[in-house]
Amino acid sequence: MTDNALDHSRPGPLTRLAADQLWLVEGLPADPVGMCAAVQSLVVQPTEAAALGVPEERLAEKNIRPVNELVARLTALDPSPLHHPRPPERRVVGTCRHFATVACALLRARGIRSRARCGFGTCFLEGRGLDHWITEYWNAGERRWIRVDTEHLGHGYVERPEDLAPGEFLTGGEAWIQYRKGLIDPQLFGVPGTDHAWGPAELSGNAVRDLAALGKLEMLPWDEWGRMTEAYEGRTGPDYDRLVDTVAEACLGEDPATLTALFADENLTVPHHMIS
Repeated sequence: MTDNALDHSRPGPLTRLAADQLWLVEGLPADPVGMCAAVQSLVVQPTEAAALGVPEERLAEKNIRPVNELVARLTALDPSPLHHPRPPERRVVGTCRHFATVACALLRARGIRSRARCGFGTCFLEGRGLDHWITEYWNAGERRWIRVDTEHLGHGYVERPEDLAPGEFLTGGEAWIQYRKGLIDPQLFGVPGTDHAWGPAELSGNAVRDLAALGKLEMLPWDEWGRMTEAYEGRTGPDYDRLVDTVAEACLGEDPATLTALFADENLTVPHHMIS
């Protein structure tokens, strides 16, 4: 983890565009929400891509982590600058994580403080928290991070997806804290379309992924490292729960020294081979 891991105005290992890609950003809107909205014509969900008849081998694009590789695939399909809308079949295949992280990369390319956040959307299915990623950008005038549901701008799930209200999205750590306080049922939080991926381990997993994202390592929704696999298999206990308590509180409090120490914890550090 580098010294600038908490400088969210600069790209990280997975959000750094190649030098010959920077011109692609030039025509994008100047405002952060406009830049996020442009991403909607750059990424397509795997289910939609499959329904459109996109070749099956292209569905593996959802496993690409670095944005510069995603942009390379995108411009191989269509060399236009990124502000040019693309039909779904000429978009790169990705999940909510890709929408959020591509937006983050474009914002950082402009020097705008931004972060991808991993957690749960609570507005898609009543009473449930569904695995989801959003983008945040820093509003200097209001002195706050504004949360943008990049994938769903204009889709009507909430009144203002460009400025999510408290509770419409919970980071993994925020959901974990509520669970530990007895405020939510963890069995109602998980991955839609699955029977098994619900419960406390989904909360702890997204808390750890969100910690990594705060350190500018925006991993895939299914990436596992440290003790995450043990947690998913039910092989962790109170000691790991206390570690996740620390992670959740640190992500909420955003103390640089605490976060930096957690980035280096052997149970939390993203393995180098996953980001190289």
